[in-house]
Amino acid sequence: MNKLLTEFVGTFFLVLIIGLAVELGEVLAPLVIGVGLTALVYLGGHVSMAHYNPAATLGFWMRGTIKMPEALRYVGAQLVAALLAAFVSLWLLNGATFSPGVGAEHTVWQALAAEFLFSFALVLVILNVAIAETTKGNQFYGIAIGFVVMAGAYAVWDISGAAFNPAVAFGGLLTDALFAEGSLSESWIYLVGPLSGAVAAAVVFGWQQD
Repeated sequence: MNKLLTEFVGTFFLVLIIGLAVELGEVLAPLVIGVGLTALVYLGGHVSMAHYNPAATLGFWMRGTIKMPEALRYVGAQLVAALLAAFVSLWLLNGATFSPGVGAEHTVWQALAAEFLFSFALVLVILNVAIAETTKGNQFYGIAIGFVVMAGAYAVWDISGAAFNPAVAFGGLLTDALFAEGSLSESWIYLVGPLSGAVAAAVVFGWQQD
């Protein structure tokens, strides 16, 4: 339960930070999100490995660090926390919602590619700083993870909304659909992109360790 509680708390505050920071716009929001995630990773890394992301959990499962039953419990905690955080963000912002979406000048395929590429980068960084033998016991893991999210957000904010996390997308898209007449038609991008990126990252990580 201590691991599930950590995943719940970490995911909740990650999604809450994202929901509130989106109001700051593309100049400051990625910075706030990256710094916030860095702190949250240090909060939970020593307890649950601070997944806070179903894509990360998939990567850890593929590398044998977590068993399927526990992985499913992690994802459940992440999704519930994300939805609750999205509701709290909605309340704090007087009904304003947040959700990732395809940029006005971009296609769904470009958004899918952006989510795949930076989810791949994120999960590959996570695996390398969390479970690689040569980096065991390091103290930079939180900074590395926060920085790759920050860099990805700055790079593709206008293309895909820079979710890189199905839980983040789930909370934002669902509340947007329920309270702001948003559409779920693009939601598949934020499932397929991050999860396929995580699969690719787990494979590449295995090659790195051979």
